Amino acid sequence: MVHPAGPVAQDIATLGWVMFAGAVAILGVVSALLVAAMRRTPPAGQNTANTRFWLWGMGLAFPLVTLGLLTAYGLALGERLLPRATAGLVTVRAEARQWDWTFRYPGLSERVTTGVLHIPAGRPVDVEINSLDVIHSFWVPRLAGKLDAIPGHVNVLRMAAATAGTYAGQSAEFSGQGYREHVFTVMAHDPESWSRFVQGASP
Repeated sequence: MVHPAGPVAQDIATLGWVMFAGAVAILGVVSALLVAAMRRTPPAGQNTANTRFWLWGMGLAFPLVTLGLLTAYGLALGERLLPRATAGLVTVRAEARQWDWTFRYPGLSERVTTGVLHIPAGRPVDVEINSLDVIHSFWVPRLAGKLDAIPGHVNVLRMAAATAGTYAGQSAEFSGQGYREHVFTVMAHDPESWSRFVQGASP
């Protein structure tokens, strides 16, 4: 997840680093103020305006403003991660059960694969996720965020791979003994390879 391989994962990684930088800034300023206050004996008749600046300005207003900006940035970026109709969109269905992932491709002659999800590189992909038994979690760290597979409900996750290649996926939800081996592979195809897969040839 710290080596994103697609635009969706890149946005998530960027958001994580920005949030981390904001948290470090708040921690650094407030910690410095605390250390300065503990080491200093205020002289008689200290300027109350100066005290108010450091206490209310840097100690309270700075963290609140920083958190407000981070929240606004996170909400704006999160809007871009939502599944929306777009050119070149491909839809696949991911079905979880103990302990397999089955993938279906609507419109592609009802093709079904187990353990390997095939997608075209360079195009947005919406993964419709559900479960046949208990709650699982669909996660491909280098391509997208994590989303739960819930029995009787379909969650949709937007993902994309910038280049062709194979990417590791896993269930990141405790769902019984053996969940750590509940893994799958995402194979992102170049245009020629994807065309062969769509036509029913072996990938």
